[in-house]
Amino acid sequence: MSLSADSGHPIQLYLAQPRGFCAGVVRAIEIVERALEKYGPPVYVRHEIVHNKYVVESLKNKGAIFVEDLSEVPPLAVTVFSAHGVARSVEKEATERGLPVLNATCPLVTKVHNQGKLYVSRGRTVILIGHAGHPEVEGTMGQVPGPVILVQSVEDVTALTLTRDTPVAYITQTTLSVDDTKHIIVALRAKFTDIQGPDIRDICYATQNRQSAVRDLSKLVDVILVVGAANSSNSNRLREIGTEAGVASYLIADGSELNPDWLRDARAVGITAGASAPEVLVDDVIEALRRIRPVTVSVLPGREENIEFRLPAELAAS
Repeated sequence: MSLSADSGHPIQLYLAQPRGFCAGVVRAIEIVERALEKYGPPVYVRHEIVHNKYVVESLKNKGAIFVEDLSEVPPLAVTVFSAHGVARSVEKEATERGLPVLNATCPLVTKVHNQGKLYVSRGRTVILIGHAGHPEVEGTMGQVPGPVILVQSVEDVTALTLTRDTPVAYITQTTLSVDDTKHIIVALRAKFTDIQGPDIRDICYATQNRQSAVRDLSKLVDVILVVGAANSSNSNRLREIGTEAGVASYLIADGSELNPDWLRDARAVGITAGASAPEVLVDDVIEALRRIRPVTVSVLPGREENIEFRLPAELAAS
């Protein structure tokens, strides 16, 4: 639907804080950009570096080539593993082929991998709380050297056939927050007598902060717009949280997807962005709103994020 100026009442626009890129995404994108600068194009990236079309297309324009399988990578070509992480079998294949690899796996994802490995080494059956088919989940299940049982719901926990005294441990997909996982963890702890799991402080800070910000936003607005990709787990969860709070919430890639009908009766609109969505797309949505009605913008107070992750040593000084 085309956007056109509307003479209706102005919109009070609230921007969630924090929103958009997290430190893991910033690091992953910088790894690809620095690799292109240091080695020259093309640089091959296994899977989308992050789940955002704008980011992927921008890197393609600089010389990155995205593939789903290492068989698509020519011999000796510089290869980047995405922020979601990969299975050990993928690492092994890259080593056997002699591919120079730069690992852009988010350090918080790597931490989950290490937790899983530690639990297995202690003789525990690992239970992963996450979404089936998500690349991070596939990578994590492929990193832990032992059986990993995936659960997505309390019902999945109920259906587990392990005996009550089985030594188990749980780990979680990083794009799930404390609130996403708490009911499943409660069910696991009720089902098993010998269970361990990470402290809630180990949950991804960025996921938790963005979800908390949407809950704050939902108290002030009539409509929530979540800027993010349709295949972004954390962006979809932000939209769900707005809906659960009773606010009409929509996931949009950019301003071109804004439907004026969503705003017909809205006087206050909130905008947030998933952890893989750049601020330029938020600006694009704001401009689309301005083409419909006058807009006044306020940024909500929120938690400041000052975390930075180190680049791989071979790129740090480039």
